[in-house]
Amino acid sequence: MARTARKSLADATIGQAAPQIKPTTAAAFLQQQQQQDLLRFITCGSVDDGKSTLIGRLLWESHQLFDDQLAALKTESRKYGTQGDNLDFALLVDGLAAEREQGITIDVAYRFFASARRKYIVADTPGHEQYTRNMVTGASTADVAVLLVDARQGLLTQTRRHAYLVSLMGIRQVVLAVNKMDLAGFDADIFGRISEAFAQFAQPLGFESISAIPLSALQGDNITQRSAHTPWYGGPTLMGYLETVQVPSRSSSRLVFPVQWVNRPDASFRGLSGTVAEGGVNVGDEIRVTGSGQTARVAEIVTFDGLLAQAVAGDAVTLRLNKEIDASRGDVLSLSQHPLEMTDQFEATLVWMIEEAGLIGRSYSIKLATQWASASLTGIKHKVDINTLAHEASTQLGLNDICVCTLATTKPLVFDSYPNSKTLGAFILVDRFSHATVAIGMIRHSLRRAQNVHRQALSITRQDREQLNGHKGKVIWLTGLSGSGKSTLANALEVALHAQGRRTYILDGDNVRQGLNKDLGFTDADRVENIRRIAEVAKLMMDAGLIVLTAFISPFRQEREMARELIGPENFTEVYVSTPLAVCEQRDAKGLYKKARSGQLPNMSGISSPYEPPLAPQITLNSSAASVAESVSLLQRSLNDRLK
Repeated sequence: MARTARKSLADATIGQAAPQIKPTTAAAFLQQQQQQDLLRFITCGSVDDGKSTLIGRLLWESHQLFDDQLAALKTESRKYGTQGDNLDFALLVDGLAAEREQGITIDVAYRFFASARRKYIVADTPGHEQYTRNMVTGASTADVAVLLVDARQGLLTQTRRHAYLVSLMGIRQVVLAVNKMDLAGFDADIFGRISEAFAQFAQPLGFESISAIPLSALQGDNITQRSAHTPWYGGPTLMGYLETVQVPSRSSSRLVFPVQWVNRPDASFRGLSGTVAEGGVNVGDEIRVTGSGQTARVAEIVTFDGLLAQAVAGDAVTLRLNKEIDASRGDVLSLSQHPLEMTDQFEATLVWMIEEAGLIGRSYSIKLATQWASASLTGIKHKVDINTLAHEASTQLGLNDICVCTLATTKPLVFDSYPNSKTLGAFILVDRFSHATVAIGMIRHSLRRAQNVHRQALSITRQDREQLNGHKGKVIWLTGLSGSGKSTLANALEVALHAQGRRTYILDGDNVRQGLNKDLGFTDADRVENIRRIAEVAKLMMDAGLIVLTAFISPFRQEREMARELIGPENFTEVYVSTPLAVCEQRDAKGLYKKARSGQLPNMSGISSPYEPPLAPQITLNSSAASVAESVSLLQRSLNDRLK
């Protein structure tokens, strides 16, 4: 069968005449395509509202299907379809086997099509709550959102969540597609009630326009041609709206050029490669490395196809400069006369994407443009009730929560607010161990304290204090279950080090909780904050030239890794006291295990709360297999070289 864009098979199956397209030559068609602008839009909404069916219908109506695709669709419709002998248009978009078997959308599916006036890239996004992250991915590049509502169901929680996320992602043009009107008898009152309810809900979301359209994606009502079933509706068809909606251009007078890599094919060439995110750059322009402030002029703009005199937003290029400067992946270039800002503390809206809770004080990796750093949640200002948009107090983030939070990074990052720059205002948080994306964030503004607080230079340095003490400052971090012997070993090691003339101090879990951390309990969130404070104190004491010994359960790997990074791997020795749980429980010097087993003590590490053993500790000890003296001797031998 010839691979031509026809609808003969679909016409026979559905029984609806195909719209006519004026004949044109191939050359004229290509020229027309090149002159058309591009509109990116998404379909979103709750599960089973007909998003995939709508896109499939649009592809069919716009003559984007070839004969072999239609033949395959007919076969797939018989195998997986839900429409009896008719074509199931959703199968044109749902390409994963799991999607076809379950009849749901899981991943984002992008499709390209064109009409006589415009080119389109549409993202079909999933409606299930567990795949909200995929919906956000599709919305991140869209200009318009088509929010579907099942006419029989009305506005659901996921409908409201998607509307709120669309607003967060900066989309200002929204189509409220009230779908499945055929199953609601094309009732004008139902359409009116849903339209009014959404307009009231969306009032604070800042949409510039909301166009409500009654549809039947399956039957084609009001898709490309006005339906005879809705004589009471006087607005545009969906395709008519998409062809005429005006999307403001995103022009910028400044240059934002995140460096992706240093291009050095040989000793005679060094260039900085990346994609122009905003603005433009010309040969001869003076550019600035935002982090270091170094400047240079652009000598050449190099591409695979040759040299350019100018590069604009969206161009992937390599900039060769007129002199060598220190710049690499993660740096952001700007025009010297339009410098960019940096911050290490900011407020952002987070959308939490995993079931594991997000906790204040926990450290994650942050990726903003091409920049990477460590970041921690320093506060949760409020959570958004997705049904009422009310602000609620919260101490942690759960799956699909939308919260306004404050964050701090370990180094300043180039940034902007998300409304001003999607490139410099959007970021992701990544789990350090699983490398899963745990959240996406949109920066609201920098915190004032980021500019008001500056490090004070001190005349006496850590090296001066270490020289006076006669040894280096270090942190020996003992971790293990309650009853494993951490405090006993730390105390015995301090006695041995003190006898050698070493200046030491023990930070013990129970002792610290009687003062500095007396306000903290034993929930996961409190444990995270407990270890964060201890790590900060241990770092200060190490800076004083002391050998700091900590004896804490410190049950979570992420917090121990945070402590290691804060203190410095070269200064941090992790000692895993690996005494088995059965031995610890048999000792039970404080009676904690007995209370935990009887249900009187929740959040007991190793019983009702997890303990995550170190993956690669520098030293491992088992107090049930070796005496205290033997363990201390092993510790001293292992630490001698580190303390010189």
